[in-house]
Amino acid sequence: MLADISNVDAIYIVCGRTDMRKSIDGLCAIIQEQFSMNLERNTIYFFCGRKCDRIKALLVEPDGIVLIYKRLTAEGRYRWPRNKNEVRNLTWREFDWLMSGLDIEQPKAIKMNT
Repeated sequence: MLADISNVDAIYIVCGRTDMRKSIDGLCAIIQEQFSMNLERNTIYFFCGRKCDRIKALLVEPDGIVLIYKRLTAEGRYRWPRNKNEVRNLTWREFDWLMSGLDIEQPKAIKMNT
């Protein structure tokens, strides 16, 4: 199904600032060349720009790659980690915090057994 992220096996965020003018090929190149990762099926990769009010995502499906773009229209910003040399694998819980404008590190949250 086109752009259904409910079935992804892994969620990655590219920390730091990403040039939001990049398209699918440019974002794929970041994953493959800068971080030496292979694009995996059923995986989503998130990127954030300088202003932290817009994100792009690459959803790798079995038959292709979908580019998703979101710009916040409400007040607020994404609390994006800025270590530019890092790709982080997120849990669904951390992803939910990030999309809600919270830090992905919530020290007072109850730790889930994994």
